Amino acid sequence: MTQQQNDLQLKALDRLVGTWKVSGGTEGTVTYRWMEGGFFLLQDVDMIQDGQQIKGLEVIGRKRGFGDERPSEDIWSTYYGADGCTFAYVYELDGDTLTIWGGEKGSPAYYQGTFDESGDTVTGGWVYPGGGGYDSSMTRIG
Repeated sequence: MTQQQNDLQLKALDRLVGTWKVSGGTEGTVTYRWMEGGFFLLQDVDMIQDGQQIKGLEVIGRKRGFGDERPSEDIWSTYYGADGCTFAYVYELDGDTLTIWGGEKGSPAYYQGTFDESGDTVTGGWVYPGGGGYDSSMTRIG
């Protein structure tokens, strides 16, 4: 069995594969798909937030630098926006609860959502330091 096949935390994110309609503080679609090899989950982003278009690609997986024997403990991602900005996140799926930490795990900026019984809806919201944030839900459309 390969290391990839043993990575149950990464494989748990398979629940995200497909196209989702996003609603709440942002509106649009995201599509998750596995990169060949199964080590990275890719998210194509096409949304509108506060009248501003957000288009980009997020690469989600374990970090393993040049010469490193072992991958990172956390599942990291980097978002690459069509406008040139980049953001780092940490993904965690515990049961039906998806948490996406802004920056590093434990950050005061994070998304937390819960999958429904069917697995086709995730309901939650973004929390920002100082009490900000917004509701955000996803419904699978493909």
